[in-house]
Amino acid sequence: MVEQGILTEPLTATLSGGLVRLEPFAEEHRGGLWEAAQPDEIWTWLAHLNKSREFFDGWFDATLASDAAGIGVPGETGAFAVRRNVDGVLVGTSRYLGVRRHDRVVEIGWTWFNPSVWRTGVNVETKLLMFTRAFETLGCVRVELKTDARNERSRAAMAALPAKFEAIMRKHQITPDVGQRDSAYFSVIDDEWPAVRAALQARLAAIRG
Repeated sequence: MVEQGILTEPLTATLSGGLVRLEPFAEEHRGGLWEAAQPDEIWTWLAHLNKSREFFDGWFDATLASDAAGIGVPGETGAFAVRRNVDGVLVGTSRYLGVRRHDRVVEIGWTWFNPSVWRTGVNVETKLLMFTRAFETLGCVRVELKTDARNERSRAAMAALPAKFEAIMRKHQITPDVGQRDSAYFSVIDDEWPAVRAALQARLAAIRG
């Protein structure tokens, strides 16, 4: 593990797997992600990015700005556009946020995918690539995840990583288009990472047959 990497390394880089390539967020991704965001079923528990192009563009611009904030700047994020390898189509996004460089902690969140890649291994590989960078390049000792406490699908996916369920934060935030929510918190720490990595690799191998 890189002992102090998270204090100096950029959050993002191009990350390549067998199913997807994760590309640092850039202007060139705007149109493809807008197309990927159209199905309503994506947004049950998230702000509805498909409700208007203006709203989507505001979210996209804010993401570019927070990614460009700079290493160690409060509110910095590291967002990825997720591109399917087989046809080069953009299928969703995920990011590092809640960055605490001094504590060597990041959160993985704001993850969404077009339903065409649900249950295909895309989310599993995305998590594997992002966890690998967090622990093995950035030098994290803890990676956090959270979701609306009512979102059973997301909570099951986090538990299946496996990430450890920690707590319900009551009335934790107000999500646009969803309302007041409690948040379920999960985490993986560096001591657990080898077992989590093996579990994710095994799931990908099973999916590929």
